[in-house]
Amino acid sequence: MSKQIEINLHKALLLEGAMEHGLYEFELMEHLDYWKKGLIKDKEDFVFVLTENNGDIAMVLITHEELFINEKARQQLRLHWKGAYEKNFELMLPSMAKGLSDGILSVTGVKFTTE
Repeated sequence: MSKQIEINLHKALLLEGAMEHGLYEFELMEHLDYWKKGLIKDKEDFVFVLTENNGDIAMVLITHEELFINEKARQQLRLHWKGAYEKNFELMLPSMAKGLSDGILSVTGVKFTTE
């Protein structure tokens, strides 16, 4: 099951596949305030959350100012991770898929570093 979820995530995130707004409403929308509070508490720049259900994918990306849903979240994440988007997801997809197959939403907080 984890391998199929990884394939589904790959299609949605790396191959620009469709995402389901209904799945966002069903599994993610009710938790937005919680993730926003965590973003502030942890001093993160943004947090993104993924879910998968029967092959459908939904995603949110939350910043301090805005909320992005599904394809707009993916687009925003590509902007934040210029040049690293594909590599980051290639590294993260197996563990995300494992968590999702265990019934755990994939929640990732991100802090920008200055060098």
